[in-house]
Amino acid sequence: MKFTLPYTLMCTLLLAGCDTAFFRSAFNPYDMKVAGLSPTVRAMLDRGALNCGVSTGVEGFSLPDQSGNWTGFDVDFCRALAAVIFDDSEAVNYVPLGASERFSVLLNEEVDILSRNTTWTLTRDTLLGLGFAGITFYDGQGFMVPTNSRIQSAEDLQGAAICVLSGTTTELNLADYFRERGWHYEPVLYETEEPMMRGFLSGRCVAMTADQAKLFAMRSQSEHRDTMVVLPDTISKEPIGPVVRDEDQFWYDIVQWTLFALLNAEELGVSSSNIDERLQSDIPSVRRLLGQEANLASGLGLPNDWVVRAIRQVGNYDEIYERHLGRDGLGIERRLNHLWINGGLMYAPPMR
Repeated sequence: MKFTLPYTLMCTLLLAGCDTAFFRSAFNPYDMKVAGLSPTVRAMLDRGALNCGVSTGVEGFSLPDQSGNWTGFDVDFCRALAAVIFDDSEAVNYVPLGASERFSVLLNEEVDILSRNTTWTLTRDTLLGLGFAGITFYDGQGFMVPTNSRIQSAEDLQGAAICVLSGTTTELNLADYFRERGWHYEPVLYETEEPMMRGFLSGRCVAMTADQAKLFAMRSQSEHRDTMVVLPDTISKEPIGPVVRDEDQFWYDIVQWTLFALLNAEELGVSSSNIDERLQSDIPSVRRLLGQEANLASGLGLPNDWVVRAIRQVGNYDEIYERHLGRDGLGIERRLNHLWINGGLMYAPPMR
């Protein structure tokens, strides 16, 4: 995350020896007793809800039901943020966005955050005025083909027509993968997932490429799911995470530390089902996490029970994953998304 002018100003004041009590009250945007310097949080408080940019509909990640209620892994992350800010996980407006419009909508302040299958890359992090606040899901790009196609691997796709979303890292990775091998292919471009799936089913392309989790989700949504299979090939790294505007370091911090809190809660065995019991714990790390010991929330300006709010209303990382992507959802094994203590890559800084 790039430091912005308010952050520089604060550092200058600290070096000048300003009173720390004044600093906390005057420059802490999440202290609900003051107006605050965070334009994002001020806008949320004024409207009474978090505006969350999600996908146009990917099962397991963000998908509305027939009543218009959104559910999914990415949806639950925004719900956790709403619980932290408003003590109400339902205080969220969901804004479905296609790949080509997502960044401009965020920059135009129409949403407060993107929580929708967006890959963290160098150019996106440095050239757009945006910042990734962490990694919520480690994925990789793959291919889906008809089960009766006799295609066994990506090598069999030489010369084939391949459906892909335009304006995405998926499109770029596909081009790189075939170029490196001297293979040819015909890209068939789409703006969103639904028409891409229709094109695939109609035979417009012999394969469809996307992040593997998205392919499993799209297959699960289709009534023709038994006619398609995801190939074993993984052709890229796809670290997926929430995106916010660079100009608001304060909002970035709370998004990042909410993710860390969900991971730390899983590691410490704190869940929505045992939160009241764990509030009575004598274990120092658990007490710090739940705001029972030390005033750790002061750096964010949040009440001491901010983590309790998120866990009680939404759950820890494991609960969210299993509900939507794991055993109760798409059935995708966690693999890289396991905690570091279980052989995965998920690792959060300590809450102290």
